[in-house]
Parts: sequence; C-alpha cells; structure tokens
Amino acid sequence: MEKTNKDITFYLKWLATTVLIIGTAINTQKELYPLGPLVLACGGLIWLAVSIMWKEWSLIITNSILALVGIGGIIIAW
Repeated sequence: MEKTNKDITFYLKWLATTVLIIGTAINTQKELYPLGPLVLACGGLIWLAVSIMWKEWSLIITNSILALVGIGGIIIAW
C-alpha cells in the first residue's frame, strides 16, 4: 500500500462536511436556535475556503450563497 501525502484541503473538506452534518442535526432542535444556522454558516465558510483553493467555481458560488444566506438569515431574525 502506497503512503500518500494529503494536503490541507483533504482535512478541511472533511472538517467542513462534519460541521455541516452537525449543524443539520442541531437545526432539528428549535431551542438551540441560532446555533444551527451559525454552525451551518461556518461549515459553508470552510467549504468556501477549500473551493477557492481548488479554484472550483461551482463550489465557490454554492458555498458563498450558503454562508451568506445563513448569516443573513440570522441577522434578519435578530
């Protein structure tokens, strides 16, 4: 089995995915609002960083919108 060196994006993408899953689970509990949307926005921002490193425009647009909608929704709700 060949040992491979993984760059930072490998770890960031899995961190972001984990954060998004946790944020989704938190969103199922109304009494934890606004923690769920904040966690989801953080996951979106981490994925945004990865997509910028990859120069992948479809992911940049998707995660920019995800983060902006999450943060904007929290600001509007307060």
